[in-house]
Amino acid sequence: MAVELITRKVLAGLKEFKTFWQNNGPYRYALTSKEFPPVLLEEEEWIFSNDIVALLKELMQYNQQKMKLIKAPFNLANKSVLRPEELSEWKITNFPEEWNGADCDIFVPQGHLTSKVVHTIDETKKTGDAKNVERSFFICLEQEIEKMGYLLFKPRQGAKRAAVQTYLKEWEVDESDAGLS
Repeated sequence: MAVELITRKVLAGLKEFKTFWQNNGPYRYALTSKEFPPVLLEEEEWIFSNDIVALLKELMQYNQQKMKLIKAPFNLANKSVLRPEELSEWKITNFPEEWNGADCDIFVPQGHLTSKVVHTIDETKKTGDAKNVERSFFICLEQEIEKMGYLLFKPRQGAKRAAVQTYLKEWEVDESDAGLS
């Protein structure tokens, strides 16, 4: 299995971004924070990748923090522990503390996944094994990431690279208004 190239880069200005994009890109996906202070990113930091799951894992520090999916203590098989209705039987270990207060419908604090994740598992793969649940989690996370305070740029309508042009035009206007260009 090939390792997907992930690039993290602090790009504070439009000119710096354009130079980076021209010399290193284009990428299928680009992510940065739309909130201040940023969560799980440095100020003005971007993550670039051609694989959305690799990008989201990098944001979470999934591999570095040795995260994995496990059955939660209140899984469906354990009838002696009450489980809130909206929670699934899955949990991500070593979940980012910074996301415990995130506005998101697919997890609650400490990485307990909601039933929404399990319900989005591809119908052809009805088994809820860890691999399918993880895949479903990242599909759901991609859909929820902007609600959590991030900007995710991805290809539109069959394009091969992230659609960043509109954002760059807005950035140029912002820098011009601030007297930076």
